[in-house]
Amino acid sequence: MGKRNLLVTGGAGFIGSHVVRLLVNKYLDYCIINLDKLTYAGNLANLRDIEHKPNYRFVRADICDYDKMQEVFATYKIDGVIHLAAESHVDRSIKDPFVFARTNVLGTLTLLQVAKEYWNGDYEGKRFYHISTDEVYGALDFDGTLFQETTKYDPHSPYSASKASSDHFVRAFHDTYGMPTIVTNCSNNYGPYQFPEKLIPLFINNIRHGRPLPVYGKGENVRDWLYVEDHARAIDLIFHRGRIAETYNIGGNNEWKNIDLIRVLIKEVDRQLGRPEGTSERLITYVTDRAGHDLRYAIDSSKLQRELGWKPQLCFEEGIEKTVSWYLENQEWLDDVTSGAYRQYYESMYHNR
Repeated sequence: MGKRNLLVTGGAGFIGSHVVRLLVNKYLDYCIINLDKLTYAGNLANLRDIEHKPNYRFVRADICDYDKMQEVFATYKIDGVIHLAAESHVDRSIKDPFVFARTNVLGTLTLLQVAKEYWNGDYEGKRFYHISTDEVYGALDFDGTLFQETTKYDPHSPYSASKASSDHFVRAFHDTYGMPTIVTNCSNNYGPYQFPEKLIPLFINNIRHGRPLPVYGKGENVRDWLYVEDHARAIDLIFHRGRIAETYNIGGNNEWKNIDLIRVLIKEVDRQLGRPEGTSERLITYVTDRAGHDLRYAIDSSKLQRELGWKPQLCFEEGIEKTVSWYLENQEWLDDVTSGAYRQYYESMYHNR
Protein backbone atom coordinates (compact mmCIF):
# COMPACT_ATOMS: atom_id res chain seq x y z
CA MET A 1 0.00 0.00 0.00
CA GLY A 2 1.54 3.29 -1.11
CA LYS A 3 2.13 6.44 0.87
CA ARG A 4 -0.91 8.58 1.59
CA ASN A 5 -1.47 11.91 3.27
CA LEU A 6 -4.65 11.61 5.30
CA LEU A 7 -6.36 14.51 7.02
CA VAL A 8 -8.35 13.46 10.09
CA THR A 9 -10.48 16.29 11.43
CA GLY A 10 -11.47 16.25 15.09
CA GLY A 11 -8.65 13.82 15.80
CA ALA A 12 -8.14 15.01 19.38
CA GLY A 13 -11.71 14.14 20.31
CA PHE A 14 -13.12 10.88 21.59
CA ILE A 15 -13.70 8.84 18.43
CA GLY A 16 -11.14 10.82 16.44
CA SER A 17 -8.28 10.02 18.79
CA HIS A 18 -8.98 6.29 18.46
CA VAL A 19 -9.04 6.61 14.66
CA VAL A 20 -5.79 8.59 14.61
CA ARG A 21 -4.05 6.11 16.90
CA LEU A 22 -5.16 3.16 14.77
CA LEU A 23 -4.02 4.78 11.51
CA VAL A 24 -0.68 6.00 12.86
CA ASN A 25 0.20 2.60 14.30
CA LYS A 26 -1.08 0.57 11.34
CA TYR A 27 0.07 2.56 8.30
CA LEU A 28 3.69 3.48 8.90
CA ASP A 29 4.13 4.79 5.34
CA TYR A 30 1.17 7.17 5.65
CA CYS A 31 1.34 10.69 6.97
CA ILE A 32 -1.61 11.22 9.35
CA ILE A 33 -2.47 14.89 9.86
CA ASN A 34 -4.67 15.42 12.89
CA LEU A 35 -6.53 18.72 12.59
CA ASP A 36 -8.43 19.88 15.65
CA LYS A 37 -9.59 23.26 16.96
CA LEU A 38 -9.12 22.02 20.55
CA THR A 39 -12.50 23.18 21.79
CA TYR A 40 -13.71 21.77 25.10
CA ALA A 41 -13.97 18.23 23.67
CA GLY A 42 -10.52 18.17 22.04
CA ASN A 43 -7.70 16.95 24.25
CA LEU A 44 -4.19 16.15 23.03
CA ALA A 45 -3.64 14.12 26.19
CA ASN A 46 -5.75 11.51 24.38
CA LEU A 47 -2.81 10.96 21.99
CA ARG A 48 0.29 11.21 24.15
CA ASP A 49 1.27 7.65 23.25
CA ILE A 50 1.67 8.49 19.54
CA GLU A 51 2.41 12.23 19.48
CA HIS A 52 6.12 11.69 18.68
CA LYS A 53 5.61 9.11 15.93
CA PRO A 54 7.33 10.15 12.66
CA ASN A 55 4.16 9.66 10.57
CA TYR A 56 2.00 11.91 12.78
CA ARG A 57 1.38 15.65 12.54
CA PHE A 58 -0.90 17.89 14.55
CA VAL A 59 -2.44 21.12 13.25
CA ARG A 60 -4.55 23.33 15.46
CA ALA A 61 -7.16 24.99 13.25
CA ASP A 62 -10.86 25.65 12.74
CA ILE A 63 -12.48 23.73 9.87
CA CYS A 64 -14.53 26.88 9.13
CA ASP A 65 -11.31 28.81 8.36
CA TYR A 66 -11.29 28.59 4.57
CA ASP A 67 -7.81 30.07 4.06
CA LYS A 68 -6.26 27.82 6.70
CA MET A 69 -7.87 24.74 5.20
CA GLN A 70 -6.43 25.69 1.80
CA GLU A 71 -3.02 26.03 3.41
CA VAL A 72 -3.30 22.62 5.11
CA PHE A 73 -4.31 20.84 1.89
CA ALA A 74 -1.45 22.45 -0.04
CA THR A 75 1.20 21.99 2.66
CA TYR A 76 0.49 18.33 3.32
CA LYS A 77 -0.72 17.39 -0.18
CA ILE A 78 -3.91 15.88 1.23
CA ASP A 79 -5.33 13.00 -0.81
CA GLY A 80 -7.82 11.66 1.72
CA VAL A 81 -10.10 13.14 4.35
CA ILE A 82 -11.71 11.40 7.32
CA HIS A 83 -14.03 14.05 8.70
CA LEU A 84 -15.02 13.62 12.34
CA ALA A 85 -14.85 17.20 13.62
CA ALA A 86 -18.28 18.15 14.95
CA GLU A 87 -20.22 19.56 17.82
CA SER A 88 -22.04 16.50 19.11
CA HIS A 89 -23.80 17.01 22.44
CA VAL A 90 -27.57 17.30 22.11
CA ASP A 91 -28.05 19.35 25.29
CA ARG A 92 -25.51 21.92 24.07
CA SER A 93 -27.28 22.12 20.71
CA ILE A 94 -30.55 22.94 22.43
CA LYS A 95 -28.88 25.82 24.28
CA ASP A 96 -26.92 27.20 21.29
CA PRO A 97 -27.93 25.82 17.88
CA PHE A 98 -25.88 28.43 16.00
CA VAL A 99 -22.59 26.87 17.11
CA PHE A 100 -23.77 23.53 15.71
CA ALA A 101 -24.84 25.05 12.39
CA ARG A 102 -21.49 26.79 12.05
CA THR A 103 -19.23 23.84 12.84
CA ASN A 104 -21.26 20.94 11.51
CA VAL A 105 -22.72 22.54 8.39
CA LEU A 106 -20.43 25.40 7.36
CA GLY A 107 -17.32 23.55 8.55
CA THR A 108 -18.18 20.52 6.45
CA LEU A 109 -19.01 22.71 3.46
CA THR A 110 -15.66 24.51 3.83
CA LEU A 111 -13.76 21.21 3.78
CA LEU A 112 -15.72 19.96 0.79
CA GLN A 113 -15.09 23.13 -1.22
CA VAL A 114 -11.38 23.23 -0.36
CA ALA A 115 -10.99 19.56 -1.28
CA LYS A 116 -12.83 20.10 -4.56
CA GLU A 117 -10.61 23.04 -5.48
CA TYR A 118 -7.37 21.37 -4.40
CA TRP A 119 -8.11 18.07 -6.17
CA ASN A 120 -9.34 20.06 -9.18
CA GLY A 121 -11.21 17.20 -10.81
CA ASP A 122 -8.36 14.69 -10.37
CA TYR A 123 -10.16 12.28 -8.07
CA GLU A 124 -8.01 9.24 -8.79
CA GLY A 125 -7.08 7.74 -5.42
CA LYS A 126 -8.87 10.53 -3.53
CA ARG A 127 -11.58 10.08 -0.94
CA PHE A 128 -13.71 12.29 1.31
CA TYR A 129 -15.20 10.22 4.14
CA HIS A 130 -17.78 11.93 6.34
CA ILE A 131 -18.71 10.43 9.73
CA SER A 132 -22.30 11.09 10.76
CA THR A 133 -24.72 9.78 13.38
CA ASP A 134 -27.78 7.57 13.66
CA GLU A 135 -29.66 10.54 15.14
CA VAL A 136 -30.33 11.96 11.65
CA TYR A 137 -32.90 9.19 11.16
CA GLY A 138 -35.09 10.40 14.01
CA ALA A 139 -36.64 7.87 16.37
CA LEU A 140 -37.97 4.32 16.30
CA ASP A 141 -40.86 2.69 18.12
CA PHE A 142 -40.46 -0.43 20.24
CA ASP A 143 -41.42 -2.61 17.28
CA GLY A 144 -38.10 -4.22 16.40
CA THR A 145 -37.47 -2.04 13.34
CA LEU A 146 -33.92 -0.83 12.66
CA PHE A 147 -32.39 2.17 10.94
CA GLN A 148 -31.22 1.19 7.45
CA GLU A 149 -29.20 3.17 4.95
CA THR A 150 -32.44 3.91 3.09
CA THR A 151 -34.31 5.17 6.17
CA LYS A 152 -35.80 8.63 5.62
CA TYR A 153 -34.06 11.44 7.49
CA ASP A 154 -36.17 12.87 10.32
CA PRO A 155 -33.91 14.81 12.74
CA HIS A 156 -35.48 16.07 15.97
CA SER A 157 -32.75 18.14 17.67
CA PRO A 158 -30.57 21.03 16.47
CA TYR A 159 -27.61 18.64 16.68
CA SER A 160 -29.16 15.96 14.46
CA ALA A 161 -30.52 18.62 12.09
CA SER A 162 -27.03 20.06 11.64
CA LYS A 163 -25.57 16.61 10.97
CA ALA A 164 -28.35 15.80 8.50
CA SER A 165 -27.58 19.01 6.63
CA SER A 166 -23.88 18.20 6.48
CA ASP A 167 -24.67 14.70 5.16
CA HIS A 168 -26.73 16.24 2.36
CA PHE A 169 -23.88 18.58 1.38
CA VAL A 170 -21.45 15.65 1.20
CA ARG A 171 -23.75 13.69 -1.09
CA ALA A 172 -24.45 16.80 -3.17
CA PHE A 173 -20.73 17.27 -3.82
CA HIS A 174 -20.58 13.76 -5.24
CA ASP A 175 -23.66 14.22 -7.38
CA THR A 176 -22.71 17.71 -8.59
CA TYR A 177 -18.93 17.57 -8.89
CA GLY A 178 -18.16 13.84 -8.93
CA MET A 179 -16.25 14.05 -5.67
CA PRO A 180 -15.51 10.56 -4.27
CA THR A 181 -17.48 10.67 -1.02
CA ILE A 182 -18.67 8.16 1.56
CA VAL A 183 -21.00 8.72 4.52
CA THR A 184 -21.40 6.52 7.59
CA ASN A 185 -23.97 6.74 10.34
CA CYS A 186 -23.02 5.18 13.66
CA SER A 187 -24.80 4.38 16.90
CA ASN A 188 -23.68 5.52 20.39
CA ASN A 189 -20.01 4.91 21.10
CA TYR A 190 -18.43 4.21 24.49
CA GLY A 191 -14.92 3.53 25.73
CA PRO A 192 -11.75 5.32 26.92
CA TYR A 193 -11.15 9.07 26.40
CA GLN A 194 -14.82 10.05 26.07
CA PHE A 195 -15.57 13.56 27.30
CA PRO A 196 -17.28 13.14 30.69
CA GLU A 197 -20.48 15.02 29.90
CA LYS A 198 -21.59 11.90 28.01
CA LEU A 199 -23.64 9.31 29.88
CA ILE A 200 -21.17 6.48 30.53
CA PRO A 201 -18.06 8.45 31.67
CA LEU A 202 -20.26 10.96 33.53
CA PHE A 203 -21.99 8.23 35.49
CA ILE A 204 -18.76 6.31 36.19
CA ASN A 205 -17.28 9.50 37.63
CA ASN A 206 -20.43 10.31 39.61
CA ILE A 207 -20.62 6.82 41.08
CA ARG A 208 -16.95 7.05 42.05
CA HIS A 209 -17.64 10.32 43.92
CA GLY A 210 -21.10 9.41 45.28
CA ARG A 211 -22.84 12.10 43.23
CA PRO A 212 -26.41 11.93 41.85
CA LEU A 213 -27.01 10.02 38.61
CA PRO A 214 -29.49 12.20 36.66
CA VAL A 215 -31.79 10.04 34.54
CA TYR A 216 -34.01 11.73 31.94
CA GLY A 217 -37.72 10.91 32.31
CA LYS A 218 -38.13 7.31 33.42
CA GLY A 219 -34.95 6.08 31.72
CA GLU A 220 -36.98 4.26 29.08
CA ASN A 221 -35.08 5.63 26.06
CA VAL A 222 -33.19 2.94 24.15
CA ARG A 223 -29.80 3.28 22.48
CA ASP A 224 -27.57 0.91 20.51
CA TRP A 225 -24.03 0.89 21.96
CA LEU A 226 -20.74 0.20 20.15
CA TYR A 227 -17.24 0.03 21.64
CA VAL A 228 -15.22 2.87 20.15
CA GLU A 229 -12.34 0.70 18.90
CA ASP A 230 -14.81 -1.35 16.87
CA HIS A 231 -16.01 1.91 15.29
CA ALA A 232 -12.41 2.92 14.52
CA ARG A 233 -11.83 -0.43 12.78
CA ALA A 234 -14.96 0.11 10.72
CA ILE A 235 -13.80 3.59 9.69
CA ASP A 236 -10.42 2.23 8.60
CA LEU A 237 -12.07 -0.52 6.59
CA ILE A 238 -14.66 1.72 4.95
CA PHE A 239 -12.12 4.41 4.04
CA HIS A 240 -9.95 1.88 2.23
CA ARG A 241 -12.52 -0.54 0.80
CA GLY A 242 -15.94 1.10 0.92
CA ARG A 243 -17.73 1.90 -2.33
CA ILE A 244 -17.78 5.52 -3.47
CA ALA A 245 -21.07 7.40 -3.01
CA GLU A 246 -22.35 4.74 -0.62
CA THR A 247 -23.73 5.05 2.89
CA TYR A 248 -22.87 2.48 5.55
CA ASN A 249 -24.57 2.12 8.92
CA ILE A 250 -22.31 1.08 11.81
CA GLY A 251 -23.94 -0.40 14.91
CA GLY A 252 -23.34 -2.72 17.81
CA ASN A 253 -26.55 -4.75 17.63
CA ASN A 254 -26.60 -3.98 21.33
CA GLU A 255 -29.72 -2.13 22.52
CA TRP A 256 -30.12 -0.99 26.10
CA LYS A 257 -32.70 1.05 27.95
CA ASN A 258 -30.89 3.90 29.67
CA ILE A 259 -32.03 2.79 33.13
CA ASP A 260 -30.86 -0.79 32.53
CA LEU A 261 -27.49 0.44 31.26
CA ILE A 262 -27.13 2.65 34.33
CA ARG A 263 -27.78 -0.29 36.64
CA VAL A 264 -25.11 -2.32 34.81
CA LEU A 265 -22.69 0.59 35.28
CA ILE A 266 -23.53 0.88 38.97
CA LYS A 267 -22.96 -2.83 39.51
CA GLU A 268 -19.63 -2.83 37.64
CA VAL A 269 -18.23 0.35 39.23
CA ASP A 270 -19.22 -0.79 42.72
CA ARG A 271 -17.61 -4.17 42.03
CA GLN A 272 -14.34 -2.66 40.83
CA LEU A 273 -14.28 -0.26 43.79
CA GLY A 274 -14.84 -3.13 46.22
CA ARG A 275 -18.23 -1.85 47.37
CA PRO A 276 -21.17 -4.15 48.22
CA GLU A 277 -23.40 -4.74 45.20
CA GLY A 278 -26.13 -2.13 44.88
CA THR A 279 -24.37 0.43 47.09
CA SER A 280 -24.76 3.21 44.51
CA GLU A 281 -28.35 2.45 43.44
CA ARG A 282 -29.45 5.23 45.80
CA LEU A 283 -27.71 7.79 43.53
CA ILE A 284 -30.28 7.37 40.71
CA THR A 285 -32.19 10.64 40.40
CA TYR A 286 -34.99 11.08 37.85
CA VAL A 287 -35.03 14.51 36.18
CA THR A 288 -37.28 16.29 33.65
CA ASP A 289 -36.93 14.70 30.24
CA ARG A 290 -34.86 16.39 27.55
CA ALA A 291 -36.77 18.41 24.93
CA GLY A 292 -37.27 16.38 21.74
CA HIS A 293 -35.76 13.28 23.33
CA ASP A 294 -35.85 10.46 20.77
CA LEU A 295 -37.35 7.25 22.11
CA ARG A 296 -35.21 4.59 20.47
CA TYR A 297 -32.26 4.25 18.09
CA ALA A 298 -31.19 0.92 16.60
CA ILE A 299 -28.85 0.32 13.67
CA ASP A 300 -28.94 -2.36 11.00
CA SER A 301 -25.28 -2.80 10.02
CA SER A 302 -25.85 -5.87 7.84
CA LYS A 303 -24.76 -4.04 4.68
CA LEU A 304 -21.35 -3.28 6.19
CA GLN A 305 -21.03 -6.82 7.49
CA ARG A 306 -22.09 -8.32 4.17
CA GLU A 307 -19.97 -6.15 1.86
CA LEU A 308 -16.80 -5.62 3.91
CA GLY A 309 -16.87 -8.39 6.50
CA TRP A 310 -16.89 -6.09 9.53
CA LYS A 311 -18.54 -6.97 12.80
CA PRO A 312 -18.08 -5.83 16.40
CA GLN A 313 -15.31 -7.74 18.15
CA LEU A 314 -15.97 -6.83 21.76
CA CYS A 315 -19.07 -8.07 23.55
CA PHE A 316 -20.84 -5.46 25.68
CA GLU A 317 -20.05 -7.05 29.04
CA GLU A 318 -16.33 -7.09 28.28
CA GLY A 319 -16.49 -3.60 26.81
CA ILE A 320 -18.17 -2.14 29.91
CA GLU A 321 -15.68 -3.88 32.19
CA LYS A 322 -12.75 -2.48 30.18
CA THR A 323 -14.32 0.98 30.04
CA VAL A 324 -15.02 1.21 33.77
CA SER A 325 -11.53 -0.10 34.51
CA TRP A 326 -9.94 2.51 32.24
CA TYR A 327 -11.73 5.46 33.84
CA LEU A 328 -11.00 4.25 37.37
CA GLU A 329 -7.34 3.68 36.50
CA ASN A 330 -7.01 7.03 34.72
CA GLN A 331 -8.45 9.30 37.39
CA GLU A 332 -5.82 11.98 36.65
CA TRP A 333 -7.08 12.26 33.04
CA LEU A 334 -10.67 12.38 34.25
CA ASP A 335 -9.91 14.95 36.94
CA ASP A 336 -7.98 17.15 34.49
CA VAL A 337 -10.90 17.12 32.07
CA THR A 338 -13.63 17.73 34.64
CA SER A 339 -11.63 20.55 36.27
CA GLY A 340 -10.64 22.15 32.96
CA ALA A 341 -6.92 21.83 33.74
CA TYR A 342 -6.30 20.08 30.41
CA ARG A 343 -7.41 23.21 28.51
CA GLN A 344 -5.26 25.52 30.59
CA TYR A 345 -2.20 23.40 29.82
CA TYR A 346 -2.70 23.39 26.05
CA GLU A 347 -3.76 27.03 25.90
CA SER A 348 -0.50 27.92 27.67
CA MET A 349 1.50 25.68 25.35
CA TYR A 350 0.08 27.26 22.18
CA HIS A 351 0.17 30.80 23.57
CA ASN A 352 3.92 30.44 24.11
CA ARG A 353 4.62 29.29 20.57
